[in-house]
Amino acid sequence: MRVHYRGTLDDGTEFDSSQGRQPLAFQVGSGQVISGFDEAVRGLKVGESRKVRMEAKDAYGEVRPDLVLEVPIAQAPAGIKVGDKVRLGNGQPATIREVTAEVVRVDANHELAGKALTFEVELVAID
Repeated sequence: MRVHYRGTLDDGTEFDSSQGRQPLAFQVGSGQVISGFDEAVRGLKVGESRKVRMEAKDAYGEVRPDLVLEVPIAQAPAGIKVGDKVRLGNGQPATIREVTAEVVRVDANHELAGKALTFEVELVAID
């Protein structure tokens, strides 16, 4: 199926949208999208829209403290700063949250983890 969508946080901040792009194509139930998004499109007919709010557990999950790591500053690349996006040794994306004289705190949680999401979805086509 193909859908156009707009994703917002509870404060109204838009975090993603298909506006100006091709519709998102995916197969329901295949695991290609978060479970709450999968559920949001179920039962829609072509041309229909729906607005759905989902809790973090149905989106990118809760924040997991075990995914926040401390790395000795000596092992960090020179010039690293808070907000930088990096890849861990296993290829997992992460964000630098804190840099001190001794350590770098790296967060491998998805940037939307712990947040409720609202999606406005419109079914464009069923393939």
